[in-house]
Amino acid sequence: MRPSPARLLNILVPVKRAVDYAVKIRVNPQQTGVDLNVKHSMNPFDEIAVEEAVRIRERLKDEVKSIRAVTIGPPKSIDTLRTALAMGADSAIHVEIPESAPSPEPLGVAKTLRAIIEKNKEIDLVILGKQAIDDDAGQTGQMLAGLLGWSQATFASKVDIDVASKVATVLREIDGGSEELKCRLPLIITTDLRLNEPRYASLPNIMKAKKKPVEKLKPADLGVDLTPILETLKVTEPPKRVGGSKVQSVDELVAKLKDAGFTAV
Repeated sequence: MRPSPARLLNILVPVKRAVDYAVKIRVNPQQTGVDLNVKHSMNPFDEIAVEEAVRIRERLKDEVKSIRAVTIGPPKSIDTLRTALAMGADSAIHVEIPESAPSPEPLGVAKTLRAIIEKNKEIDLVILGKQAIDDDAGQTGQMLAGLLGWSQATFASKVDIDVASKVATVLREIDGGSEELKCRLPLIITTDLRLNEPRYASLPNIMKAKKKPVEKLKPADLGVDLTPILETLKVTEPPKRVGGSKVQSVDELVAKLKDAGFTAV
């Protein structure tokens, strides 16, 4: 028996265009941030989120109505959305900002996602990366859950969803091992590395992705202001590591430690 429309699951997957993980990061000459004139790709944790959304549909089949990807970024961010569509998302939303605009802060992103969810009114589940590898903030998912008043399960390493009872069972990574949570939908999930290994998009799916719908919006259309509220004063590279040295005796080691300013407790 096919599920009724009221019980179908709608999934939203926010994705971010970030400096590719294989690129060596360098501070720009102005020391205002990192050099962005390098290769970009989808944030790896967001790739895991897209993959999990697709796997949930593969497990639940007709119980998942739609998977929609969303990104906030300059015109080039459309490539990130096309990657998500090629991996299996059905449609996408591009909240476009100027190329020269600063990268949105986590709170601004969370407010934008809240506006999109309130506009669509059918989203049951949001799956996003636990952090972006460019700023490593790790705040957007938690802020979004707080703004919406939804359940949240962060650092997920396993996700099972019972659509009929609208309950998700999430195994999450913690310092001492793992923790199992049972959460009622609607729900925010942030993904950890152990959740899955993202698939490579096949050539036919890459071609199909070009025909999938992408809705373009401006922040003003959603009533949000992405002007940064934090100020970065200066960005510098960490000091270069100095090579070590060998000592011939314990007495020589103690003397070197004293010269370096270390004293016995």
